[in-house]
Amino acid sequence: MNTAALKLEGLSKCYGSFCALNNIHLEIARGDIFALLGPNGAGKTTLIGCLGGLVKKTSGKAFVFGLDLDAHTLKLRHEMGFVHQEINFDAVFTPREALTFQMGYYGLRKNPARIRELLEIFSLSPKADMPMRALSGGMKRRMMIAKALVHSPKLLFLDEPTAGVDMELRQDLWSYVRRLRKEGTTIVLTTHYLEEAEALADRVGVLSHGRLAVVEEKSRLLARLGTKQLQLKLTSPLRETKLQEIRGALKAAFPHAEDNKLELSGDGMQLTIFQTANAANVAHMLAMLSTRLDIADIQTHNPRLEDVIYKVLHDLEGVSPTP
Repeated sequence: MNTAALKLEGLSKCYGSFCALNNIHLEIARGDIFALLGPNGAGKTTLIGCLGGLVKKTSGKAFVFGLDLDAHTLKLRHEMGFVHQEINFDAVFTPREALTFQMGYYGLRKNPARIRELLEIFSLSPKADMPMRALSGGMKRRMMIAKALVHSPKLLFLDEPTAGVDMELRQDLWSYVRRLRKEGTTIVLTTHYLEEAEALADRVGVLSHGRLAVVEEKSRLLARLGTKQLQLKLTSPLRETKLQEIRGALKAAFPHAEDNKLELSGDGMQLTIFQTANAANVAHMLAMLSTRLDIADIQTHNPRLEDVIYKVLHDLEGVSPTP
């Protein structure tokens, strides 16, 4: 089936004259991991709240697997799972009890095997029968994810899923998210850890001031806006006259590429070449430079999603993506 997992048509949420979401049009394919990025206050959590029933939209339509969410709310609730940003738990119940109750909320029969599986996946088995008030912040976050997965949803929303968890658990969660995608689950992820989006996402959307500014495949976005660095450590200082010669040679060798920007360190011992990620072949460039420079070492730095998103948001009125 080619029906999108999620399709938004003109989704808006306004409070008087202020619109937290402003005419959002978006389509997410089945089986994709889609990263919804943007600074605090951009509208990411509001969008998820509208789809999860926590926020009443002002206008627009949402379709989940081809069905209108307004017309088929109850049916589609069984197809979706939500991990909200705020930690919300019942302090007196144990993780095992909380997962059992969660299954009941979805009309499912008790399934101890499924509960054991989730407890093991999220390293909660040692605490399975302790009151949840005794869990650490990271464990409570894991519990929220486990609860969202108890009914095996086909569309999963993760709003800052790894906030406050340690590096090891974050890597474990990344592995599990990839596993879910392989099993056919569509995932919508919001995060301020842009390395998380870079590691997981197939496509990226950038929200700014309630508007969807960019929607693009991650690889294409990096190629279009990313900057690659080629750092050459030299055996002797490079003089300004020689630098100008190198600049002219690069322009002559790659006339159809964007201008390569050169930066020479203060001591003249390191030359950095900044180029677009889809610029001319690096091997060809190095072959040319090796005939003109005495190179001691070479390092390359590929473009990062963090830098690209920063550029996108900076261009949109200088907004910073950091929390």
